[in-house]
Amino acid sequence: MKICIIKQSTNLNKGKKFKNKKMKKTLLLVLTLILFSCSSSKNTMENPLFDVLTQQADGGASIRFFEILTEPNEVQMLKNDENLRNKIKPDDIVKANFIVLNMGEKATGGYSIGIESAIETDKNIIITVKETTPEPGAMVTQAFTSPFCVVRINSKKEIIIK
Repeated sequence: MKICIIKQSTNLNKGKKFKNKKMKKTLLLVLTLILFSCSSSKNTMENPLFDVLTQQADGGASIRFFEILTEPNEVQMLKNDENLRNKIKPDDIVKANFIVLNMGEKATGGYSIGIESAIETDKNIIITVKETTPEPGAMVTQAFTSPFCVVRINSKKEIIIK
């Protein structure tokens, strides 16, 4: 009987070793897949084409206009704003352009302005502006508002606004 017990325990140890090797291989495979999948998304997130620095329902100009800021003195004007000061990097003056989108004065709340899409071509950046208005009959703030948005375009190419 002692011999049978020893053989059974030896077979149990072999089974455990086999399971441990199989688990190690599976774990290694899963970790490898996770590492490779993480690295592919990292590159696309490093430098997006544009960044919304601020988008507010009030505080913009009373008339509707879009302005592209490319010159250092224009960018300095943005850096003087306390809400934007920490969002503009020193090298943005040579690497980026900025867009100020003003929707103009509106009689109620519920309005907003921003970028719907930005497409980079060989020669320029094509920006599509999105203006949102409140639904008819929607409950909105009864106050004058001036929605605006400030966007950094991470390129010095010519900007076309649609």
